[in-house]
Amino acid sequence: MAFLLDTHAFLWFISGNKKLPTLVRRQIMDISQPCFLSVASLWEITIKKQLGKLELNLSLSELYDYADRNQIEIIQINYNHLHILSTLPNHHGDPFDRLIISQAISEKLVLITRDKGLKKYKVKQQWK
Repeated sequence: MAFLLDTHAFLWFISGNKKLPTLVRRQIMDISQPCFLSVASLWEITIKKQLGKLELNLSLSELYDYADRNQIEIIQINYNHLHILSTLPNHHGDPFDRLIISQAISEKLVLITRDKGLKKYKVKQQWK
C-alpha cells in the first residue's frame, strides 16, 4: 500500500505530535510502504507561515530535507491531477485539500488524513 500524507499529518509526524495515531506513525516510518507528500502541502505550509497562521521553526529546505531523510517523496502537480481536480464536486472549499485529493485519486494512493470533511470524496483514506 502507498500513502499520501495530508498536510496536518506531515506536520504532526515531523513534530512528534501525539494526535498522530501510533499506527499511522509506524506506517509513515515503514520504508517498505511508499509514502508521499504533495508539493501543495509545502506550498500551504509556506503560505500559512508567511501569514502568521502557522508557527514552525523549520525552513522550507529543512522540510524538504526531513521528507527526504524519511523517504517521503514529494509529488509535483501534473496535468492529470488538475484534470481530476476540475471534475471534483465542491464538497470541501480548501483548495490545497482538493488538490491533494485529486493527487491521491490520480496516483491511486491512500490519503492519510484526520479531516472528516474529505470523506465525501471517492478517495481511499486512513486514520487509526
